[in-house]
Amino acid sequence: NRLCLLFIGQPELQRRLAMVVHEALAQRIVVRYHLRGLIRDEVPAYLQHRLRLAGTELPLFDPPAQEALFQPSGGKLRRLNLLAHHCLFAAAADNAQAVTEQHVATARPEVT
Repeated sequence: NRLCLLFIGQPELQRRLAMVVHEALAQRIVVRYHLRGLIRDEVPAYLQHRLRLAGTELPLFDPPAQEALFQPSGGKLRRLNLLAHHCLFAAAADNAQAVTEQHVATARPEVT
């Protein structure tokens, strides 16, 4: 009988499994997968997907804002989501119809 375990974690998990003390465990891992961040061209579709999940079809992020979101996040989903969340707050505070590059600049210090 074999036991199947899923190890899911941050990059720290990879570093720990690379330690000599965990070598026996690391040798027994059959499949490894690393989720990469988004590339620049994937950001608009991802943001639209997230907005659709939230219940809107409105394009709430203008193209310069999408580019400005990609820069500090590097395409990492957690950072992108957090920054986008703060941008939406900044846009709402301005009673804006869409998130602009200025809203991203306003939200950026909250995330970094």
